[in-house]
Amino acid sequence: MTDPVSVADVGGTNTRVALARDGTLDRAALKRFRNAEFGSLDDVLRSYLETRGPVAGACVALAGPVRNGAAQMTNLGWHLTEEGLARATGAPRACVALLNDLQAQGQALDGIDSAAMTVLRPGARDRGAARLVIGFGTGVNAAPVQPLPDGRGWLVPATEAGHIHLPVADDTDARLALWLAARRGYASVEDVLSGSGLERLHRFHTDPDETRPPVRAEAILRALEAGDPAAATTAEHYVRLMARYTATLALAHLPFGGICLIGGVARAIAPHAQRFGLAEAFGAMGRFSGFMEAFEIAVLNDDYAALQGCAAYLHRR
Repeated sequence: MTDPVSVADVGGTNTRVALARDGTLDRAALKRFRNAEFGSLDDVLRSYLETRGPVAGACVALAGPVRNGAAQMTNLGWHLTEEGLARATGAPRACVALLNDLQAQGQALDGIDSAAMTVLRPGARDRGAARLVIGFGTGVNAAPVQPLPDGRGWLVPATEAGHIHLPVADDTDARLALWLAARRGYASVEDVLSGSGLERLHRFHTDPDETRPPVRAEAILRALEAGDPAAATTAEHYVRLMARYTATLALAHLPFGGICLIGGVARAIAPHAQRFGLAEAFGAMGRFSGFMEAFEIAVLNDDYAALQGCAAYLHRR
């Protein structure tokens, strides 16, 4: 039996580490580490591997751009490099990789159980066709998932698509964009559709002059469940903007294999997506409305998909 590989998913608060063999995640080997207790990812990996023996490779998913084999974790102050990853794990340099977390999620899609997917809008989901992963959580980002020409895997290029301009479709959106630009420099998708963005959207609707402390996202979502009208107005606007952003990306990448939404905010909003008109807003593309019917939208409910994607990526490579 060959040595396993080490895979990790670095978040803002915690890092999850596990082992994998032949592209399959060993969930029994999963361990969570609090980032505040370690000075670097290298320290986390050494702690995890000290009693587990050698590994043949290593792959890490992280929230942020990876460039030339290196990444800077802004919220942590951690600087990650593939060279450092090889040293910390003892894996050959040619068998280590850093991936943006959306890239890792895209690489995972083949191994996701259909039970972990909640369909919000039916579509064709053509087997082997391009897909799209969009994350709505602490931040917002998206990654196209393109089939390789040889049919033996997927190309998932990195993007920073959460920072593009917010779609504007009506007067309310226009007022929101101006309100955001006055405070943020310009109105980006992440300014509204991330967790903190949900808080900004609620403030726009309830306290635009910012005379009171902001309401946290968790409280907004609890109020939504309790039937609060202001929370419902916020969530309805959120769903419309989410749908328009998703539709814009769908036309850019043609994901006939399906659109997968990930992240804590996406999962929290999903039960309300139908009543707040996600399907209608997604399809409202004028003469292209009929064309939009081809794209399925589903929410992924698997917290370990990024780890599975790291395992699949190393195995295919």
